[in-house]
Amino acid sequence: MRSKLRDLGFSIGTLPTGERNHITDVPGVRVGHVTIREDIDERTVIRTGVTAVLPHGGNWFLEKVPAACFVLNGFGKTAGLVQVEELGTIESPIMLTNTFSVGAVWQGTLEHMLAMTPEIGDTTGSVNIVVGECNDSYLNTARALSVTKEHAKQAIAEARVDMEEGAVGAGTGMMCFGWKGGIGSSSRIAGGMYTVGALVVSNFGRREELRLVPYVPPSFDERDVPAGSIMMIVATDAPLDARQLKRLAKRAAVGLARTGSHVHHGSGDIVITFSNAYTIPHFSDSSHQPLPPLVRDDAPLMNELFQAAIEATEEAIWNALTTAETTTGRNGRVGEAIPYSLLRWIKWTEK
Repeated sequence: MRSKLRDLGFSIGTLPTGERNHITDVPGVRVGHVTIREDIDERTVIRTGVTAVLPHGGNWFLEKVPAACFVLNGFGKTAGLVQVEELGTIESPIMLTNTFSVGAVWQGTLEHMLAMTPEIGDTTGSVNIVVGECNDSYLNTARALSVTKEHAKQAIAEARVDMEEGAVGAGTGMMCFGWKGGIGSSSRIAGGMYTVGALVVSNFGRREELRLVPYVPPSFDERDVPAGSIMMIVATDAPLDARQLKRLAKRAAVGLARTGSHVHHGSGDIVITFSNAYTIPHFSDSSHQPLPPLVRDDAPLMNELFQAAIEATEEAIWNALTTAETTTGRNGRVGEAIPYSLLRWIKWTEK
């Protein structure tokens, strides 16, 4: 069992973490994984999966959450962001998978939503399903189309507070900075009252780009590894509206940059943010939507929320690296786990 960065004696930033140092420290948020590992033959090796991020414990369509997205580099195939950008809400779980499985995961999530809410597509409108992706084809035989709609339903059903990190779920076949990547998560407390949590599918970068540790030449040709991508999910219980959540999303990109990312041409670097401090009902007899008191943009608290998003995203990426185990994939390729011995060079404050 591999460890999170803090368990190895290193910390990032100055803000305190939540109880678990996971995105699920935001009350109501749950995460589910389905990991698919199957060796069919040398060329057909399945290393992929699905991850579901549930914004709260209720009906996401009937009780939508304010949300935003920020596309740092749009080389991606994410579904559902157009409506998030237009309306500023999310009304489904945020689903994560490999590039070729967006359709299957979208279908399975839609079926789950239809079963949960009979009104959808009948007495009310359609539903906007959000699915993010990264290309895991260096280790995974993506052409096998091994993810099914049932895997999406299972990931939703298995969502819980105590989540796994590393080479699991959507992160099973991902690479990061030439090492094995995957799912990483972290959280911060802002202003002593609100939680900001980040979850990443980390699948980007070359070894020479990783900051703060010595360069170790890879035993493979990095040109064979797709340019990669990263999906960054940032959740909070701070009362923010969609405009403010867009501002928070942009700060996650700063956390990404602090790890050494160059935001390559072929890297889809996408942030999705939401707050579950309040919900927006689908059905209402009123022409107006009441809101709780929102955090003021010019308050010191807003800067702490920005700092929390930066620190949590940066540490989530490191946690994806330190928790992922060495993974063998198709054509005998190996995603090596980053050696802990390299971390002694990190110039962070030890616990």
